[in-house]
Amino acid sequence: MDETRVRATRRRRSKRRAPPGTSPGTLIADPAAPKPVLTLIAYGPAGVREEPAGDLAAQRKALAEFPVLWLDVAGLGDAAIIQQVGEAFGLHRLALEDVLNSHQRPKLEVYGDYRFLVARSIESPVTLENEQLAIFLGPGFVVTFQETPGGCFDLVRERIRAGKTAIRSSGPDYLVYALLDAVIDGYFPALENLGERIEALEEEIVVNPQPDSLQRVHEVKRDLLGMRRATWPQREALASLLREDDTVITKGTRPYLNDCYDHTVQIMDIVETYREIASGLLDIYLSSMSHRLNEVMKVLTVITTIFIPLSFIAGVYGMNFDRSSPWNMPELGWRYGYPACLAVMAAIGIGFYAWFRRKGWIGVGEERRKA
Repeated sequence: MDETRVRATRRRRSKRRAPPGTSPGTLIADPAAPKPVLTLIAYGPAGVREEPAGDLAAQRKALAEFPVLWLDVAGLGDAAIIQQVGEAFGLHRLALEDVLNSHQRPKLEVYGDYRFLVARSIESPVTLENEQLAIFLGPGFVVTFQETPGGCFDLVRERIRAGKTAIRSSGPDYLVYALLDAVIDGYFPALENLGERIEALEEEIVVNPQPDSLQRVHEVKRDLLGMRRATWPQREALASLLREDDTVITKGTRPYLNDCYDHTVQIMDIVETYREIASGLLDIYLSSMSHRLNEVMKVLTVITTIFIPLSFIAGVYGMNFDRSSPWNMPELGWRYGYPACLAVMAAIGIGFYAWFRRKGWIGVGEERRKA
């Protein structure tokens, strides 16, 4: 997908908001959003069980033997289904309203015995569009809401099914870590793609700036700003989660969450570095364009300077005064007057050119590029 189509797709996307004055806790779904797809997984050290989501309240009781119950809701296009999920797990309507209003910044909120966490995940390393991820962490359950189906959760499901990792022998807090780790790892390919774009732009601007280079610099800066808005509050949310007591985040999970926090700080450092480089690219572009303009003006000035004395000589000998006066130009009647005049003009032009090169006003840039 080329850059123009990517930008057009991004502009078509919108975040639905409730009208001003709407009662708190009102659930309004975007009709253009994908319909919810529910995936229910219960697991523990003894095994794992997957089944279609139906009567969620009854299924919670039937699957109570498993230490962890994970319900993933992919798609936010049906407010009734979102409300049913909230009723089955006792989720607050204000939190469900934040789930449907998918413009939330990353945060952590406390609701009784469960926690509500909002994060931003990168959909594609090319478009750099991010989507909201809502996570409810409660006693024995995790409920996640994604804007669109798919994403990075499939790898976590495979790890649960395989049963060869620590995830099957850990609690719901470790599952939340695994989900956040998958989300944060998705930032690194996007940053790598951004780094390649910045490097290519830098080389182009220094060597041969194009008319659309400035537009692409601003696009990179806008992408970096969007990524900064996602990563900075995400760090704060992870720090708040780490400050929770041992009943929410166990001691065994804390080192993993600390590692996740360190990755977020690393992402922030890379984003800030790229933002500084992108700001420098704008200065480099303006300097390059000014340098090119100066080079053009220098060439035009040299040409004008060379032709000024030639024009003077041609103007003097073009006046065609009568040769009968002793003060008039005798060269007009001389047999070799015309070639002599051309020879003098050529000598003056060559002399000016040689003097300009000796002073370093012309020819220096070309010699350096060849060297």
